[in-house]
Amino acid sequence: MMTGKRLADVGYRVFSASMMLLTVYGGYLCAARGYRYMQRQKRLQLAAQNQTTDTEIIKD
Repeated sequence: MMTGKRLADVGYRVFSASMMLLTVYGGYLCAARGYRYMQRQKRLQLAAQNQTTDTEIIKD
C-alpha cells in the first residue's frame, strides 16, 4: 500500500513528465510552423522575381 507522501511524489513526477513532453511537442510545432513560413516566403519571393502568375505557387 502506498503512503500519501509516496503517492504525491509519483503524481508529481508523472505531472512533470507530461509537462516536459508537452513543452517538447510545442517546440516541435513552433519550429515546423516557422520552417513552413520561411519556405512559403522563399516561394513567394521567387514567384515575384519571375513574375509568374502561377496560382499553384501562391496557394498554400
